[in-house]
Amino acid sequence: MTAQVLTLILIATLFAAVAAVRFFRTLDAIFWRDAATPVIAGLIVGVLLFVLDSGQQTADSGLASLSAVRCLLSGVLLTLAALYVRLTGRESEPGDGMLLGALTGASAALFNLDRFSDCVIAGAIAGYGVTYAAFYVRQRGKQIAIDSITAIAAIGGALLPRVVIVPNVDVVVTIAIPLLGILALLKQWRDVTRELMEEANLGFIDVSDVRVVSHPFRRLGAAGWADPRARREFVRIANMIALRKRQQRDRPEDEVRLYQVEIIKLRMQLQEMASIDQEVRAHAEIS
Repeated sequence: MTAQVLTLILIATLFAAVAAVRFFRTLDAIFWRDAATPVIAGLIVGVLLFVLDSGQQTADSGLASLSAVRCLLSGVLLTLAALYVRLTGRESEPGDGMLLGALTGASAALFNLDRFSDCVIAGAIAGYGVTYAAFYVRQRGKQIAIDSITAIAAIGGALLPRVVIVPNVDVVVTIAIPLLGILALLKQWRDVTRELMEEANLGFIDVSDVRVVSHPFRRLGAAGWADPRARREFVRIANMIALRKRQQRDRPEDEVRLYQVEIIKLRMQLQEMASIDQEVRAHAEIS
């Protein structure tokens, strides 16, 4: 098997693994709705890198200089792509931004198969950094500063496979990115539980549901619901409430009001869904 064929297999594997992890994180089966923008941005970056690489190879024969310029271009362009995704794609958390950023890098690598690990690492760092800035930072100046630091970190990430000798680095990167996505979800578990316990104390959700909804593994099942698909939607909405409650902290008052309106709507959906499921199960027991 040639190196290029192996890289194409790894790109396909990474896409499949990220799709599986994204479903594990969000229970949202419509993967391409979120992945389309990062993939298109990555393809554009890939074409630009290919063209710029060709020009650089003609102008500079030094391999060390060429490698450094390649990594610089990868980090900068993939950070710009991540910024574009942040502005035009669906809102997401840093862990999701990392996964989608990795897909941007993998898409760019389709035109630069010898740079798979460089592009994927840089894309994952860029996706995480710019999403973190949007999620946790409300001041525009600080967002720009974090975005600039992210670009530098992405350049360093692209350089990493060049300076750290790791056997089968492309395979390692393909495995590591999905694992990091799962670890980010497990780290988030306690935060989601705390937010939803507040909802339970207010009477918007049962305590028993909180334990299932917030648990990364238990929430995958039907948990006694008549319709498993309705259960997954219930879990998705409950986690969206937890997300919005975290996002509204330290925001301006006008933004907080908008978040509160959405949270109220989501609470009403939760209560309605739980009520419908109880009626369906009660009717089934009578029948």
